[in-house]
This record gives sequence, structure tokens and C-alpha cells, in this order.
Amino acid sequence: MLPTTIPFSTIFIFLLAAAVSLLTSLLNRLLTNPEKSKTSRKEVSEWNAELRKAQKSKDKKRVEKLMKKQQYILQLQSKMMWKSMKVMLITFLPLILMWQFLGGFYHNTLIAIFPGVSNNIGVITIPLIGMQFSSLIWWYLLSSFFFSTAFSHLFGLVSVE
Repeated sequence: MLPTTIPFSTIFIFLLAAAVSLLTSLLNRLLTNPEKSKTSRKEVSEWNAELRKAQKSKDKKRVEKLMKKQQYILQLQSKMMWKSMKVMLITFLPLILMWQFLGGFYHNTLIAIFPGVSNNIGVITIPLIGMQFSSLIWWYLLSSFFFSTAFSHLFGLVSVE
């Protein structure tokens, strides 16, 4: 039988996902320059589009000219990747420790109910495959995706075009 009230764990994990997403977004905002990243992504994208167009039209002179810029584009991509990796490296260990604690604390505990796929102890079984996952993982992931998307837009980390 399914409970009629929301378990405290549902709200706690939801708020925890909000806090972690907020901290990660703030770190991202502080350690990267979103405006410069947007400009760099646009430059790389335009170069790739021009290169594909020149290759498709078999314009060898244009391809040669664009290939002279390839080293610069690769360096630009490398810098962009390193900036995003900094945040991941800073947050990785605390997240692993948090998951170790939560996994032990909420082992076989009802976190959230997913109609049709979860049982009354919060274990989700994927139909036909038979794989089981704790609803802790799924509830945290759903909550985290929601908050990380919201905070990314709020802090201007992603562009809406």
C-alpha cells in the first residue's frame, strides 16, 4: 500500500539537490566567464559550419584557409573544456562523500514513489529489463536536473537562442 503523505526524505533530497545545484552553478559562474564561453562556442561552431560547407562544395582553397585556423580552434576548445572541468574537479569528492553517506542512510528507504515502477520501499524495477535502482538516485537526478537547468538559466550559464 502506498503512503498518503510525502515522506520527509522526499523533501530533504529535493532541497539537497537544490542546494548542490545552486552551489555548482555559483562555482561555475565564478570560475568561468559565461560571456566569453558563449563567444568561444559561437566561434568554434561557425568555424565547423564553414569547414563542413567548404568540404561539401569541394572548395579546396577555402578548406586550406580554414585548416590554418584549426590549431587555434583546438586550443580554444581545450580552454573551454578545462574551464568546465575545474568545477567538476572541485565538486567531485564532496559529491562522492555525500552519496556514500546518503546511500548508507537511505538504504531501502522510501524516497519518492514513481507510479507503475516503484514498490513501497522505494526500489524501482525497470520493466522488461528487471534492473533495480533505489528511488534515491532517481529522485535526486530528477530534482537535480530541474534545479541545475533553472539555475543555469538564472545565472546566464547557458544561452537561450
